[in-house]
Amino acid sequence: MLPLSERRPPGARRFALSAWLCALSLAVLAAVVLAVTPQSPATAATPGATAAPLATQVSNTPFKARENYHCTRIPALVTTTKGVLLAFAEGRTRLTTTGCHDVGDNDIVLKRSLDGGATWQDLQVVVGAGDELAHGNPAPVVDAVTGRITVLYSSSDWNRDQTNPKRDAFPRTVHAVHSMDGGATWSQSVPQPQLKAAGWGWVSTGPGHGIQLGRGPHHGRLIVPGDHTAGGDTTAGGQLYLSDDGGLTWTLGATSESSKSGAYPAELTVAQTTGGGVYVNARNSEPTRCLTNEHRLESVSADGGGSFADPFTPVANLDTSPVYGSLLRLHAEDQDAKPDRLLYSGASRLGPSPLEDRRELAVRSSYDEGRTWKTVGTLVSAARTGYSDLTVLPNGSIGVLYETAGNIPHGNLTFSAFTEQAMDDAGTELRRPRTADTRVRAPGEAGNHAIIHGGAQLGTRLGGVAMEFDGQDDYLRLVCSPSLRVGEGDFTVTAWFRHTATTGTLPIIWAYGMPGTDPAKKGRHFSVRAEPGAGNVLRATVGTDIGSTEVTLPSSYNDGTWHHVVFTRQGLSLSLAVDGAAPATATMPAGTKASDRNVTPGAEFNIHIGARPDFPNQPAGVAQLFRGTLDDVRLFGTALTDAEAAEVKAGSLAVANDKEKLRLGFSTIW
Repeated sequence: MLPLSERRPPGARRFALSAWLCALSLAVLAAVVLAVTPQSPATAATPGATAAPLATQVSNTPFKARENYHCTRIPALVTTTKGVLLAFAEGRTRLTTTGCHDVGDNDIVLKRSLDGGATWQDLQVVVGAGDELAHGNPAPVVDAVTGRITVLYSSSDWNRDQTNPKRDAFPRTVHAVHSMDGGATWSQSVPQPQLKAAGWGWVSTGPGHGIQLGRGPHHGRLIVPGDHTAGGDTTAGGQLYLSDDGGLTWTLGATSESSKSGAYPAELTVAQTTGGGVYVNARNSEPTRCLTNEHRLESVSADGGGSFADPFTPVANLDTSPVYGSLLRLHAEDQDAKPDRLLYSGASRLGPSPLEDRRELAVRSSYDEGRTWKTVGTLVSAARTGYSDLTVLPNGSIGVLYETAGNIPHGNLTFSAFTEQAMDDAGTELRRPRTADTRVRAPGEAGNHAIIHGGAQLGTRLGGVAMEFDGQDDYLRLVCSPSLRVGEGDFTVTAWFRHTATTGTLPIIWAYGMPGTDPAKKGRHFSVRAEPGAGNVLRATVGTDIGSTEVTLPSSYNDGTWHHVVFTRQGLSLSLAVDGAAPATATMPAGTKASDRNVTPGAEFNIHIGARPDFPNQPAGVAQLFRGTLDDVRLFGTALTDAEAAEVKAGSLAVANDKEKLRLGFSTIW
């Protein structure tokens, strides 16, 4: 499993940043408040400065939050044999304790389009109109012979106690419904107990569409993926549901099983290969998400879905976050005389958070049956985006139905359609450039290399190299890793900085969360920032569960010359010094337990260089970005002495190497 620091696309070289200019910056969540106005993909900036915006034929929002339900989630999209477009979702009714949650009164809903998604018929409730159960994960599949549409879905009694709905107290089962008239009417639900193996606890379907095999000895077989847990919730895996009679009856095919203590597949998506196999791509549900930057897993089936030929392994060079993504067969050369091509839709921002890093929905391509994926792809939406599903429309265009909202990645379902040519014309490099962490590391230890957002580019300092930030959209982001946690212990941050700003707040480094956010633990953080527009000070802060403490110096040092800042926590004492001068100090509250001094969130996090964590979703009128140049940014898991800090300032690379967590010297971009 390759860490962020060691991954490069095949054949990648080191480039000057001018070849990598990026116009979009996306950062960490500021407030988890559902915004129901969908963001327009047509106006979104793209990571590649030279790429044309995606020219969509259709862009609309068939499922809007608050319209029929509190929110809609979990898209599934298929095209019938007669060209009717069927968009499925979960309609989630708000309960006081759930909001837009998996548990609660959730229905399977549908909208039909007779014109390729340009307009949509009224919403239908396919499952759940007469009950308060939690129905979810619609997984439709179309039989090309009969035209029958089958939807497998999961159901549970999570909502039995509406004052305390929960997913772990009641069983979850698989069911099927059918339509023979293009989704206009639906059969009664049919339980599928044979699709839940003995010993399974959680069981699910899809989400997203299934497929029909079009070649090989199992020609005509329908396949719908799913996932499960077992062993008293200690193991988990993926499975394939099979039908050889057009969806009338179903059997359990391939299954996998892995410990939930490490990487395991969930929310599978499938496509048939030109060799007759089944390529399977899955969400990596590794519970400690900061341990990996490979958030997709893959395997194949060589026997029509009856078994997995190999264990699931990480998908290389597919930057994404933990989220469901969709596969689609676009071309097979032996059938349409066009080069073999698989598509994958999913978030293209690399990061561990299933909420904050679900951004930048993109479509990427594989021309070798999923063995490799191109890093050049097409940005569909630069907004916060979640699950998505793909289909080929009757006219040959590509349709995608995806989750989005305002400042969270779900709530509405938006549909876009575009031609293959338009998709290719809008191709851009989705892999953002990196700059190296050059600290001394143990053999095999990953570096905490920084991802470059916006157009930050290499500049100079005293004949060396530094990083320039334009104050518009430039910043660096460090994806969480265990070595970047400072927790309850001592730490020191050092950096060279130069700026001439007379207004605003210029973050030099801002780690983890923000103070004043809800829940309180999101306030865990530390920061150093120049504030020429707020009293002309240099301010450093730490935040814990019991509050924030700050220390300031009476200048923002905006004279256009280089200055060296050192911010230290030792015990409860904070110290902020510039250029080796006398420090300003402050004392943190002691609290009643060790965790009251913890500044690092227990879950996923990012560290930002040059930006406040909520950029670009900051409130109107707020744009906290560094304008100037930074160099030699270091983080130590110890309180440096004055003598050690002076050595760092003098350029020594041999200071507290055993405690050094980060060293960004900005010597290269790759």
